[in-house]
Amino acid sequence: MRKHHELRVWQGAMDLVVEVYQVSGGFPSSEMYGLTSQMRRAAVSVPSNIAEGAARDGVRGEA
Repeated sequence: MRKHHELRVWQGAMDLVVEVYQVSGGFPSSEMYGLTSQMRRAAVSVPSNIAEGAARDGVRGEA
């Protein structure tokens, strides 16, 4: 089984997380609990879901 951190798609997703955090850091403080929070959670969910899928090692989940 290949480790998720070795997958190029996971590495790219982590790069996206860094970019989103950098960009959203410049947003107004009034957006901290709105747009900023939503963007950051969405960005973090991408590599998290990739890691979860990689851990399944080809086993399909229930529909």
